[in-house]
This record gives sequence, structure tokens and C-alpha cells, in this order.
Amino acid sequence: MTDGDQTLGSTDPVPADEMTQCALIAVIGAPNAGKSTLVNAMVGAKISIVTHKVQTTRARVRGVALQGTTQLVFIDTPGIFKPKRRLDRSMVAAAWEGAEGVDMTLCMVDVPTYLAADKGEASARKCRDDTDAILARLSDSDGAAVLVLNKIDRIPRDRLLALLDKLGQAAAFTRVFLISALTGDGIADLKTFLAEGAPTGPWLYPEDQLSDITDRLMAAEVTREKLYLRLHDELPYDTTVETERWTRTEKKELRIDQIIYVARNTQKGIVVGKGGRTLKTIGELARKELAEILDEPVHLFIHVKVRENWADEAARYREMGLDIVD
Repeated sequence: MTDGDQTLGSTDPVPADEMTQCALIAVIGAPNAGKSTLVNAMVGAKISIVTHKVQTTRARVRGVALQGTTQLVFIDTPGIFKPKRRLDRSMVAAAWEGAEGVDMTLCMVDVPTYLAADKGEASARKCRDDTDAILARLSDSDGAAVLVLNKIDRIPRDRLLALLDKLGQAAAFTRVFLISALTGDGIADLKTFLAEGAPTGPWLYPEDQLSDITDRLMAAEVTREKLYLRLHDELPYDTTVETERWTRTEKKELRIDQIIYVARNTQKGIVVGKGGRTLKTIGELARKELAEILDEPVHLFIHVKVRENWADEAARYREMGLDIVD
């Protein structure tokens, strides 16, 4: 891969075969429900970044998994919540658009956080409100939906069964699955169910393609993940990462140049760190993972720029794969 615009693992398309099946599956839920972790587990490779920070996923990403002669195309969507900013509105709009025209919708619920709302925790109450709003909208939908209760390994069985009874009646779900996307518990059963219900038809992607995300965007996402993980508490959401150039050195080795955009000078200082050490650490972690993903040595150069209104610029949204929603 040399230009960075290719998709992860793409080759020639698979010819149509009446004996094959293919299903398009949207994965929706409140922020931090575990959607990206589930999609990565289904695909068997990392195609979406994962952090503890809510609203990490910003754009729709398709992950491709195989089960025998069946291709399952999962649409990993941004978390759905009550938006306040333009970026928030664009992310939520992208999530609901990703659930349109699909064969199945998986509605994921972060069970421990949902139940923690009973204790009055503000963040948990918000998660429950967001989840209940999603369930209410799904109840008015004609599409097939599956309820996926995630992180069940952290909840006593009696509380889990009570929640299952409550949420199972909130919408007309085809099935309910109890899983742990992180440990893999229940994943195989869910995958088998989805494959068995897939309609007959040609595959949408080549056999060895894992995702529709381009190498350039994946590179930016990997760096953003390391940025969030390294500065989880200190850094607000007013940051984004773009892959500016994708070139080759004189020795034909891959060089990637990126920009981290922040909204204020104080944020630039946080990202760079004393003596540039924080940025160096972020770069080293990102470079190492990108070398593994791309299967070749990578020279990564990252610059930090202050751009106060980047979240209002159409170019920034295009880089993230989003449409601006006013």
C-alpha cells in the first residue's frame, strides 16, 4: 500500500454467487457501550479505535467478518446522545444514518453503567437517558433489531435478569444476547445467529478485506487513540488528527506526516508536554502500531497546530468522514 487511500486488506471483488449470503448490520448505542470493541472482535482485527473516553468513535466504519459462506458487514457508528455542539450533531446524525437500509440493527447497552444510574451517578443517568431514547426510537421502527447487553461479566445474575426483562420489552427485539465484547463471552453465538439470518446474495467486499476505512484515516485514528489514552483526563474533545502527507523516502520507506489540531494554546502545551516528551511518547506508540497494521516500517512525523474553530470547518469534517449538521 503506497498512497494511503486504499482500504484495509482490499483486493479484487468476489464474483456474485447465488450460494453466498451477505448481511449489513448496524451497531448502535449510547457512548461507550462497547460498539467498537464488538466490531473488532467480530472482524478479528482492529478496525476501530477504542478508548475509555466517551464519543471516541466519530464516523461510521464498516468492518467485514466471514462465517462460512456468509459475509457480515458491521457498521460501527458513533455513540448516540443528546448533542450540544455541531460536531456532536454530525456524529449522532451519522449514527442514525448508518442504521438506515440495513438487514439488522444491534442495539448495545452498557449494563454496569445503565444500572449505576440507580445510585444517582450523573454520568450513569445520562447514559441511561441516552439508551432509553434509543430504545424508544427503535420501538417505532419497522426494522429487525437485536438487543445486546454488554459487559455482563461485571453484573450479578439476578440484576442482569431483571434488566433483561425490562429492556426486552422496550422494543420489538428479534432476539436478546448477553455478551462481554472485551472477553469474547457470547460473541460466537451472536455471530452464528447473524450469519444464519443473512439473506442470500453476493458479498459486498473482497474475501480478504477487513474494513472500508482508508489507510490514511486509520493512521490518523491510531494517533488519536494514543492521544486520548495518554491524555485521558487532561485533554478535552477539542482535538482531531489528520494525515497530511503519505509519501516514500529515498529508500522507498513509508513516511506519514500528521497534524494534531487543538482549539487553544494551553491544549498545545498539554499535547507537546515538557520538552516534547508527551508528543514523542504518543508518536512512538502510534508508529509502532501502524508498522504492525501496515506490515512495514513507518516514519511518523506529528505536528501540533492551534486552530480555534476547526470544529466548524468543512474540511475537518471531510477528513473524519462526516457531514456538517447545523
